[in-house]
Amino acid sequence: MNILDKIIQTKKQELVNKDIKIYNNRSHNTLSLKDSLSAPGVSIIAEIKMKSPSEGDIFPNADPIQIAKDYESAGAKAISVLTDEKYFGGSIEILEAVKNAVSIPVIRKDFIISEYQIAEAGYAGADAFLLISELLDVNLISSFIDFGRKLNLEAIIECHTKKNAELVCEISPDIIGVNCRDLRSMKTDINSFGEIAPMIPSKSIKVAESGISSNHDLRYISGLGYDAVLIGTSLMKTGKPGKALEILIEGSE
Repeated sequence: MNILDKIIQTKKQELVNKDIKIYNNRSHNTLSLKDSLSAPGVSIIAEIKMKSPSEGDIFPNADPIQIAKDYESAGAKAISVLTDEKYFGGSIEILEAVKNAVSIPVIRKDFIISEYQIAEAGYAGADAFLLISELLDVNLISSFIDFGRKLNLEAIIECHTKKNAELVCEISPDIIGVNCRDLRSMKTDINSFGEIAPMIPSKSIKVAESGISSNHDLRYISGLGYDAVLIGTSLMKTGKPGKALEILIEGSE
Protein backbone atom coordinates (compact mmCIF):
# COMPACT_ATOMS: atom_id res chain seq x y z
CA MET A 1 0.00 0.00 0.00
CA ASN A 2 1.47 3.37 -1.04
CA ILE A 3 1.39 6.46 1.18
CA LEU A 4 -1.61 8.00 -0.59
CA ASP A 5 -3.67 4.85 -0.01
CA LYS A 6 -2.66 4.87 3.67
CA ILE A 7 -3.68 8.50 4.06
CA ILE A 8 -7.08 7.92 2.46
CA GLN A 9 -7.67 4.84 4.58
CA THR A 10 -6.95 6.91 7.70
CA LYS A 11 -9.17 9.73 6.43
CA LYS A 12 -12.11 7.39 5.93
CA GLN A 13 -11.69 6.10 9.48
CA GLU A 14 -11.63 9.66 10.83
CA LEU A 15 -14.89 10.46 9.02
CA VAL A 16 -16.86 7.52 10.39
CA ASN A 17 -19.97 8.74 12.25
CA LYS A 18 -19.23 12.40 11.44
CA ASP A 19 -22.51 14.24 10.95
CA ILE A 20 -22.49 17.32 8.75
CA LYS A 21 -25.63 18.59 10.51
CA ILE A 22 -23.57 19.86 13.45
CA TYR A 23 -22.39 22.70 11.20
CA ASN A 24 -25.91 23.55 9.98
CA ASN A 25 -24.47 24.26 6.49
CA ARG A 26 -23.90 27.80 7.70
CA SER A 27 -22.31 30.25 5.28
CA HIS A 28 -20.08 33.14 6.35
CA ASN A 29 -18.42 36.17 4.86
CA THR A 30 -15.23 35.16 3.08
CA LEU A 31 -12.35 36.72 1.20
CA SER A 32 -12.02 35.89 -2.50
CA LEU A 33 -9.01 33.71 -3.18
CA LYS A 34 -9.48 34.20 -6.93
CA ASP A 35 -9.34 37.98 -6.57
CA SER A 36 -6.29 37.76 -4.32
CA LEU A 37 -4.40 35.63 -6.85
CA SER A 38 -5.40 37.83 -9.80
CA ALA A 39 -2.86 40.56 -8.94
CA PRO A 40 -0.11 41.26 -11.52
CA GLY A 41 2.92 38.97 -11.35
CA VAL A 42 3.16 35.62 -9.60
CA SER A 43 1.21 35.58 -6.33
CA ILE A 44 2.45 33.51 -3.41
CA ILE A 45 0.32 31.09 -1.42
CA ALA A 46 2.49 30.38 1.63
CA GLU A 47 1.85 27.10 3.39
CA ILE A 48 2.01 26.05 7.02
CA LYS A 49 3.15 22.43 7.19
CA MET A 50 4.76 20.90 10.29
CA LYS A 51 5.77 17.55 8.79
CA SER A 52 5.16 15.33 5.77
CA PRO A 53 5.57 11.69 4.73
CA SER A 54 8.40 12.64 2.36
CA GLU A 55 10.29 15.02 4.69
CA GLY A 56 9.47 13.78 8.18
CA ASP A 57 9.53 16.59 10.76
CA ILE A 58 9.87 19.91 8.93
CA PHE A 59 9.40 22.48 11.70
CA PRO A 60 8.40 20.79 14.96
CA ASN A 61 6.98 23.04 17.70
CA ALA A 62 6.44 25.85 15.20
CA ASP A 63 4.12 28.73 16.10
CA PRO A 64 1.58 28.73 13.24
CA ILE A 65 0.02 32.05 14.25
CA GLN A 66 3.34 33.88 14.17
CA ILE A 67 4.28 32.19 10.92
CA ALA A 68 0.98 33.26 9.36
CA LYS A 69 1.52 36.86 10.44
CA ASP A 70 5.08 36.78 9.10
CA TYR A 71 3.87 35.33 5.80
CA GLU A 72 1.34 38.12 5.40
CA SER A 73 3.92 40.78 6.28
CA ALA A 74 6.35 39.29 3.75
CA GLY A 75 3.82 39.63 0.93
CA ALA A 76 1.91 36.35 0.71
CA LYS A 77 -1.45 36.73 -1.06
CA ALA A 78 -2.99 33.74 0.73
CA ILE A 79 -2.10 31.10 3.32
CA SER A 80 -2.58 27.36 2.97
CA VAL A 81 -2.96 25.35 6.17
CA LEU A 82 -2.46 21.60 6.04
CA THR A 83 -5.06 20.30 8.45
CA ASP A 84 -4.26 16.58 8.34
CA GLU A 85 -2.97 15.64 11.79
CA LYS A 86 -1.48 12.14 11.51
CA TYR A 87 0.71 12.65 8.45
CA PHE A 88 1.22 16.43 8.31
CA GLY A 89 0.96 17.60 11.92
CA GLY A 90 -1.92 20.00 11.29
CA SER A 91 -5.44 20.47 12.59
CA ILE A 92 -8.63 22.39 11.89
CA GLU A 93 -7.94 24.31 15.11
CA ILE A 94 -4.69 25.63 13.62
CA LEU A 95 -6.58 26.82 10.56
CA GLU A 96 -9.11 28.65 12.74
CA ALA A 97 -6.35 30.33 14.75
CA VAL A 98 -4.52 31.37 11.58
CA LYS A 99 -7.70 32.81 10.05
CA ASN A 100 -8.23 34.93 13.14
CA ALA A 101 -4.67 36.26 12.89
CA VAL A 102 -4.48 37.44 9.26
CA SER A 103 -6.46 39.47 6.76
CA ILE A 104 -5.69 37.46 3.60
CA PRO A 105 -7.53 34.34 2.34
CA VAL A 106 -6.90 31.09 4.18
CA ILE A 107 -7.17 27.72 2.42
CA ARG A 108 -7.89 24.34 3.96
CA LYS A 109 -5.50 21.86 2.38
CA ASP A 110 -6.35 18.28 3.19
CA PHE A 111 -7.41 15.04 1.57
CA ILE A 112 -11.05 16.01 1.13
CA ILE A 113 -13.41 13.18 0.29
CA SER A 114 -16.58 14.35 2.07
CA GLU A 115 -18.88 17.38 2.28
CA TYR A 116 -18.34 17.18 6.03
CA GLN A 117 -14.73 18.34 5.61
CA ILE A 118 -15.85 21.30 3.50
CA ALA A 119 -18.50 22.31 6.04
CA GLU A 120 -15.93 21.93 8.81
CA ALA A 121 -13.55 24.22 6.89
CA GLY A 122 -16.25 26.84 6.52
CA TYR A 123 -17.18 26.66 10.19
CA ALA A 124 -13.51 27.20 11.11
CA GLY A 125 -13.42 30.35 8.97
CA ALA A 126 -11.66 29.11 5.84
CA ASP A 127 -12.08 31.09 2.63
CA ALA A 128 -11.28 28.20 0.29
CA PHE A 129 -10.46 24.51 0.18
CA LEU A 130 -8.36 22.27 -2.03
CA LEU A 131 -9.63 19.21 -3.87
CA ILE A 132 -7.27 16.53 -5.19
CA SER A 133 -8.61 15.34 -8.53
CA GLU A 134 -6.95 11.93 -8.24
CA LEU A 135 -9.21 11.13 -5.27
CA LEU A 136 -12.51 12.12 -6.86
CA ASP A 137 -14.44 11.62 -10.07
CA VAL A 138 -15.60 14.56 -12.16
CA ASN A 139 -19.16 14.48 -10.83
CA LEU A 140 -17.99 14.52 -7.22
CA ILE A 141 -15.58 17.38 -7.90
CA SER A 142 -18.41 19.42 -9.43
CA SER A 143 -20.69 18.53 -6.52
CA PHE A 144 -18.08 19.59 -3.95
CA ILE A 145 -17.45 22.88 -5.79
CA ASP A 146 -21.20 23.62 -5.75
CA PHE A 147 -21.49 22.67 -2.08
CA GLY A 148 -18.59 24.98 -1.25
CA ARG A 149 -20.22 27.86 -3.12
CA LYS A 150 -23.30 27.53 -0.91
CA LEU A 151 -20.98 28.23 2.03
CA ASN A 152 -19.23 31.09 0.18
CA LEU A 153 -16.09 28.97 -0.16
CA GLU A 154 -13.95 28.84 -3.29
CA ALA A 155 -12.12 25.72 -4.43
CA ILE A 156 -8.70 24.96 -5.89
CA ILE A 157 -8.87 21.82 -8.02
CA GLU A 158 -5.49 20.12 -8.02
CA CYS A 159 -4.15 17.76 -10.67
CA HIS A 160 -0.89 15.83 -10.87
CA THR A 161 -0.90 14.24 -14.31
CA LYS A 162 -1.94 15.19 -17.85
CA LYS A 163 -4.73 12.62 -17.61
CA ASN A 164 -6.16 14.23 -14.48
CA ALA A 165 -5.63 17.67 -15.97
CA GLU A 166 -7.82 16.74 -18.94
CA LEU A 167 -10.66 15.77 -16.60
CA VAL A 168 -10.28 18.91 -14.49
CA CYS A 169 -10.18 21.17 -17.53
CA GLU A 170 -13.51 19.74 -18.68
CA ILE A 171 -15.05 21.36 -15.61
CA SER A 172 -13.10 24.58 -16.21
CA PRO A 173 -12.96 25.62 -12.53
CA ASP A 174 -11.97 29.12 -11.46
CA ILE A 175 -8.68 27.97 -9.89
CA ILE A 176 -6.59 24.99 -11.02
CA GLY A 177 -3.53 23.78 -9.15
CA VAL A 178 -0.80 21.74 -10.81
CA ASN A 179 1.12 19.72 -8.24
CA CYS A 180 4.43 18.39 -9.50
CA ARG A 181 4.61 15.91 -6.61
CA ASP A 182 3.55 12.32 -7.30
CA LEU A 183 1.39 11.64 -4.24
CA ARG A 184 2.09 7.93 -4.42
CA SER A 185 5.89 8.12 -4.51
CA MET A 186 6.13 11.65 -3.01
CA LYS A 187 8.77 12.57 -5.61
CA THR A 188 8.66 15.94 -7.40
CA ASP A 189 9.29 16.74 -11.06
CA ILE A 190 9.16 20.46 -11.82
CA ASN A 191 8.92 19.68 -15.55
CA SER A 192 5.28 18.73 -14.96
CA PHE A 193 4.43 22.43 -14.76
CA GLY A 194 5.46 22.97 -18.37
CA GLU A 195 3.67 19.87 -19.62
CA ILE A 196 0.31 20.75 -18.09
CA ALA A 197 0.25 24.56 -18.31
CA PRO A 198 -0.90 24.71 -21.98
CA MET A 199 -3.89 22.50 -21.15
CA ILE A 200 -5.39 24.86 -18.58
CA PRO A 201 -8.25 27.12 -19.77
CA SER A 202 -7.20 30.76 -20.09
CA LYS A 203 -9.97 31.93 -17.76
CA SER A 204 -8.74 29.73 -14.90
CA ILE A 205 -6.22 30.95 -12.34
CA LYS A 206 -3.16 28.68 -12.64
CA VAL A 207 -1.31 27.69 -9.46
CA ALA A 208 1.99 25.76 -9.45
CA GLU A 209 2.45 23.60 -6.36
CA SER A 210 5.38 21.76 -4.74
CA GLY A 211 9.07 21.57 -5.62
CA ILE A 212 9.53 25.37 -5.64
CA SER A 213 12.44 26.72 -3.63
CA SER A 214 14.33 29.43 -5.51
CA ASN A 215 14.05 32.66 -7.49
CA HIS A 216 15.01 30.64 -10.57
CA ASP A 217 12.00 28.38 -10.01
CA LEU A 218 9.70 31.40 -9.70
CA ARG A 219 10.98 32.91 -12.93
CA TYR A 220 10.58 29.58 -14.73
CA ILE A 221 6.99 29.22 -13.49
CA SER A 222 6.17 32.83 -14.35
CA GLY A 223 7.42 32.24 -17.87
CA LEU A 224 5.01 29.34 -18.23
CA GLY A 225 2.09 31.65 -17.53
CA TYR A 226 1.21 30.62 -13.99
CA ASP A 227 -0.60 33.20 -11.86
CA ALA A 228 0.50 31.86 -8.49
CA VAL A 229 2.67 29.37 -6.66
CA LEU A 230 2.07 27.41 -3.48
CA ILE A 231 5.22 27.10 -1.39
CA GLY A 232 5.51 25.36 1.97
CA THR A 233 8.30 22.89 2.65
CA SER A 234 11.22 25.02 1.44
CA LEU A 235 10.05 27.93 3.60
CA MET A 236 9.24 25.92 6.72
CA LYS A 237 12.55 24.03 6.62
CA THR A 238 14.49 27.26 7.17
CA GLY A 239 13.08 27.66 10.66
CA LYS A 240 12.23 31.26 9.73
CA PRO A 241 9.60 30.83 7.02
CA GLY A 242 8.45 34.45 6.99
CA LYS A 243 11.96 35.75 6.45
CA ALA A 244 12.61 33.08 3.82
CA LEU A 245 9.50 34.21 1.93
CA GLU A 246 10.59 37.83 2.14
CA ILE A 247 13.96 36.97 0.61
CA LEU A 248 12.33 34.84 -2.09
CA ILE A 249 9.92 37.60 -3.11
CA GLU A 250 12.61 40.31 -3.11
CA GLY A 251 14.85 38.16 -5.30
CA SER A 252 12.13 37.58 -7.88
CA GLU A 253 11.24 41.24 -8.36
